[in-house]
Amino acid sequence: MTDESSSSIINSALRTYPWSAVGELPRSDGLSLTIRRQRTTETVDVKGRLPEKLRKTYRDEDFILHEDKKLIIFTTKTNLSILKQNKHWFADGTFKVCPDNCYQLFTLHAKMTNAIIPLVYGLLIGKSNDDYNQFFEKLFEQDNFQPESIMTDFESGTIKSVKGMLPNVLHKDTF
Repeated sequence: MTDESSSSIINSALRTYPWSAVGELPRSDGLSLTIRRQRTTETVDVKGRLPEKLRKTYRDEDFILHEDKKLIIFTTKTNLSILKQNKHWFADGTFKVCPDNCYQLFTLHAKMTNAIIPLVYGLLIGKSNDDYNQFFEKLFEQDNFQPESIMTDFESGTIKSVKGMLPNVLHKDTF
């Protein structure tokens, strides 16, 4: 994202655009409007919360389980029910798809039919044991989950947290 003015962006782009094709472009005010629309992104409200539009699924289910400055957990009651029914969980974190103010997207998956599907998504600010503990604490406040096993990658914070938060659960590294 840039703070550059719409007219400046248009002028920069037009410098590299072939003159023979300039007549095919929309008028400058139309191009400016397109740029402004692209810049209009969903942002947090004055309280730092996600907008209502992002708080519900297309089925009108609540999608935010927990939200504070360190952690946002996305899931639905339906997903939590599926997770509870499954005895074998899979957990993974990815670092490339996060908003700038988050460190990773951490997900919990379970097997459904013949596929492993993501059911709970957490935007974490780090990858420490404490970050994962907070994720699991908020999740476990919702129900008495009793998985038999959980498979994770080799992330030391995840492993330590799983062993501490789920001491009676079989832990397997990597999937």
